[in-house]
Amino acid sequence: MVNVNWKRYGLYLVRWQLSTPILAGVLFMLGGLGNLAATTIANLVGGLIFFWVDRFIFTSRLLSVQWEVRDAVVCVDCGKEARGYRIVKAEGYDRTRDKKPQFRCEECSQKKTETLRKQGVHV
Repeated sequence: MVNVNWKRYGLYLVRWQLSTPILAGVLFMLGGLGNLAATTIANLVGGLIFFWVDRFIFTSRLLSVQWEVRDAVVCVDCGKEARGYRIVKAEGYDRTRDKKPQFRCEECSQKKTETLRKQGVHV
C-alpha cells in the first residue's frame, strides 16, 4: 500500500493548475517567435518559477509529520529501555506542548502509529 501524503498531493495539483495561466500568458506574449520557441521559453519560465514551489511542497517540514527521537528512553508502553520515538505533530494531532512527552520503543511506536491511523490521524 502506498502511503500518500494527501496534503502535499493536493497542493501539487493546485500548483499544476496555477501553471496554466502563467505559461499561457508567456505563450501569448511570445507568440510572434513561433510555436516552438515560445513553448521552449514558456517552459523555462515555468521551471524557474515552479522549481521553488515544488521544492517547498515536497520538502517542507510544515507539511510533514514531525517526530522526536531520543537515544535512551524507557518505553511508556512496554518498559523496555531503547531508542525512543514520539510523534510531535501531524494533521489532526498536536503534542508540541506536552509537559510529559511519551516515548516508545520502535516496536511500540509502530503499534501506536497504526492506532493513530485507525483514529483518522494522517501519519
